[in-house]
Amino acid sequence: MALYVYAITGEQHPLDIDDLSGVGSEPSPVRGVASGPLCAVVSDISEEIRPKRRDLLIHQEVQERLMRGGPVLPLQFGYTAADEPTVEQALLKDADGYLATLERLEGCAEYHVRAMQDEEDLLRQVLRETPEARELNERILGGDQDPQLPLALGQLVAAQVQERQQALASGLIEALVPFAREHTVRQTSGADLLNLSLLVADDRREEFRAAEGNLARQIGDGIEFRLSGPLPPYSFVE
Repeated sequence: MALYVYAITGEQHPLDIDDLSGVGSEPSPVRGVASGPLCAVVSDISEEIRPKRRDLLIHQEVQERLMRGGPVLPLQFGYTAADEPTVEQALLKDADGYLATLERLEGCAEYHVRAMQDEEDLLRQVLRETPEARELNERILGGDQDPQLPLALGQLVAAQVQERQQALASGLIEALVPFAREHTVRQTSGADLLNLSLLVADDRREEFRAAEGNLARQIGDGIEFRLSGPLPPYSFVE
């Protein structure tokens, strides 16, 4: 029977998953498939698994439960294998790499920090603090009909916004990275100016949270921080 695979752990991991049921319309018990020094956490499935809310929550619940008992290599939602021998062979084939990654992640969790700046506030700031932009804006408001003025102002403001956001993001990264063992900067989306993933050791968790909170207060109004975690270390699994 096909298997849905949630994560990989070491053979000594306590698992503590006996009471969990897996994904799918006919959930089966979550269990371990051992192979050498590793164990894959799986459940039987008889259908193609799609990202429905219930299944996404179960996937997350299994991984969070596993994180309580030791390091875990979380798999992205939707990973399946044909049968147990396929899982066992995959674990044996890459055992050294999996073990090295488990050792690297031990005692850590992932945190996401996203930040965005109020667009209207930033535009007002650029117009207030950039003499050339202020002059162009005043000419337009004063009735100057030069058709090049709006384009010139738009280009200047866009460049200033990008420069200021990049500088702010760099400063935030510089302030938070010292609390992490590893970090990765991801592509932003929407209005975000920062999308940062950090691998933080458990013994620095409170220190990191305090630093993030202090940073948010120091920067002041107009900047919104969103902190998520602790999370399974998806971003740091090679």
